[in-house]
Formats: sequence, C-alpha cells, structure tokens
Amino acid sequence: MPIISRALPTAALALCLLGSLPALAEPADAKAPTLRPLKAFDAEYRLKVDGWPSAKLTHRMSHEGRHWLSNMRFSIAVASGQERSRFSTTDTATHSLHYYSGYSLFGVGDSYKLADADIDTLDRQTALVDLARRAGREDCTASAPCDVHFVDHRGRDENFQYYATGTREVKVPAGTFDTLNVVLVDADKPGRELHLGYHPDYPGLIVDASYRKDGKRETHITLTQLNHQ
Repeated sequence: MPIISRALPTAALALCLLGSLPALAEPADAKAPTLRPLKAFDAEYRLKVDGWPSAKLTHRMSHEGRHWLSNMRFSIAVASGQERSRFSTTDTATHSLHYYSGYSLFGVGDSYKLADADIDTLDRQTALVDLARRAGREDCTASAPCDVHFVDHRGRDENFQYYATGTREVKVPAGTFDTLNVVLVDADKPGRELHLGYHPDYPGLIVDASYRKDGKRETHITLTQLNHQ
C-alpha cells in the first residue's frame, strides 16, 4: 500500500502525515498539565506525496455522546484510504477506544481494526489529537525532546520523540493562522522528521505539515477549507 502508508500516516501524523503516527507517553512529573479542550470541525486539505498527483484529504472531528470521533480520508484516481478513531478525554489525558484503517489501490486493499484492549498506548489517529492538546504545555525542546509512543494500524508499538518550536504565522488557502509548531523525530530512523503546524484553537486540526527524509520533503499537507461546527 505505497501511497496509503506514506499518506495517511503523514496525514494522520501528518497525518498521520502517514505509516507513522504517535501516542504520547505520560509526563514524567507527578502533576500532568491541563490539556487543551477539543472543538468539532470539518477540514479539507491538499495532500501531495512525492511522485503522485495531488489528492484531497478530509478530516472531521465530531462529538458523539461522551466520546469523540476523528475521521480522516483521502482519494485519487487509483487509490483511497481512511482512518478513524473513537476516544474519550479528560482535562489531563486522552484514551483510545476503537481504531479503524482501510485502503484500496487499483481496486485491491485491506482493512484493520483495533479495540481498546489492543491499544497499549494510543492509536495514531488519537495520538495526533493528543499531541495537539499537549503541544507547548510540556517542557520538550530540541536538546531535551519528550518520548512519544503509539501503535500503528496493526497494533505494533512505534516510538518517536517530539519537541515544540513555538508559534509562527502560516498563510494557506483556508486563511492565515498563528500555528503551534511541533517536530516529530523517528527514534529508530535518523533523518526522518514530521513537521506539524497545528491550529491554535482546534486541537487536532493541522494547518500545514510535511514529512521530511534526510532533509528532503516527501509529503506535504496544506489546509484548504475549514468549517467550524
């Protein structure tokens, strides 16, 4: 699943920005920080994966009873993919409840499901949201990054490190935003980084993101439309 594994996780960890996305470890100090509250939204992105035509990526965050649902999908002429997760939140934590991932390439594909018992940390969709809730509220720097742990679509453990780089003004088709910026580094694969620019008011909403390998940008996501719910 070449484009799916590079796109949904790129997208989803930017997203998932995509085969790689995380769940954060518990803070080392005894008192966990208060995390940003969630808000519902509908967003559209332009997804560009090196060597493939541009595709539209959609991301919906919705509130259903006591739970939240994050649903991300994309499609081009020969491929499509989707990830969705159901999770609950408190002021200091995020908890995965269910995860689904599916893809199709030239009419052939597969799907994966994880229940909460299969997820030791967070699934990668929920981790995308959890990271946005924490960004800038933990003392994570380039010289002292924080550990990040999550499970992939098959339930296998993945390990990353992350640090915040402050805020910056980003202009995209959907508007101009002062984004919260985070860098994710693959602990097992030096030279691979995911750069995420989160919307300051909607945790989990990405304004701009890129996946870089040895300094070269391979995947890029840009927010093109935002509907507040």
